[in-house]
Amino acid sequence: MHDMKAVSAENLVKTYDNGRVRALDGLSLDVEEGTVLGVLGPNGAGKTTTVRVLATLLKPDSGSAKVAGIDVLKDPDEVRKVIGLSGQYAAVDETLTGWDNLIMFGRLYHLSNKQAQQRATELLEQFSLTDRAKSPIRTYSGGMRRRLDLAASLVVKPKVLFLDEPTTGLDPRGRQDMWGVIDELVKGGVTLLLTTQYLEEADHLADEIAVIDRGKVIARGTSDSLKKQVGGEKLEIIVESQHMSSVKEIVAKVSASAVAIDEGMRRISAPVTTGSKALIEAAKLLDDQGIHPLDIGLKRPSLDDVFLSLTGHVAEEVNLEEEVDKKGKRRRGKKSE
Repeated sequence: MHDMKAVSAENLVKTYDNGRVRALDGLSLDVEEGTVLGVLGPNGAGKTTTVRVLATLLKPDSGSAKVAGIDVLKDPDEVRKVIGLSGQYAAVDETLTGWDNLIMFGRLYHLSNKQAQQRATELLEQFSLTDRAKSPIRTYSGGMRRRLDLAASLVVKPKVLFLDEPTTGLDPRGRQDMWGVIDELVKGGVTLLLTTQYLEEADHLADEIAVIDRGKVIARGTSDSLKKQVGGEKLEIIVESQHMSSVKEIVAKVSASAVAIDEGMRRISAPVTTGSKALIEAAKLLDDQGIHPLDIGLKRPSLDDVFLSLTGHVAEEVNLEEEVDKKGKRRRGKKSE
């Protein structure tokens, strides 16, 4: 049973609108047991569709998938027993209290009343919701709602947890809190598939990242290995306009690669292989010439850079095209995810 993939999907295809929209276009991915896979991509890339297929909420047109070794298409009921799902569509009842919601989920999963109460108490504690347990959910903040939604997905301790954009719409503080909660879950050994549009979120939470674009996985690896594909660190110097040409020569000296110049930003940058050594050398050469930079530093590639280099377009751009596309044809609702 060892080395079993907790999740494996092969060649999933899902189309909408009589085949005109391909939400999944031959998507394959797998997740090792006890690891976190971040599925990263812009809106409309197919992230939610992937989760819904794996969680048995949606049948693919073709392809196959297994979760914890169980076939998603042949045995959906068995799959549902071993997974937790939490996402953008908070599955909680607004009018009930947090406590009542968790009891309801417990009963839904066939726990006895006593077991359901015990589990609700544990989860409210774990997610720092004890003091609001008896308030109706409609009085909760966005972050509290998300935490309750996540708690509900853990009522029966799942082997595999799917989190669909767990922090979308939260403020930075709420997002940090949520990351803390997810980090704790992972320490507990749950296998996690997480979708996100936030590059720093995948960076922070995932062991490996699968980048998806237009219904396909286009790259996969650790955050560092993806960043290496784009190239390593860059030396960036911002100076007054009159020093641009002198600084260009300095940067060319410490870098073996082509120097990029952005006139508008007055920024000169180039890849460097020696890291802080190059930075110190450049600073010394600037000093020798009496040039005081407005800003100087080493920049590691962000996952934004990665997305751009892999796809040839910025993650956000796809969004806008989709929106235009939706308005241009007739409204397809949110189906294209």
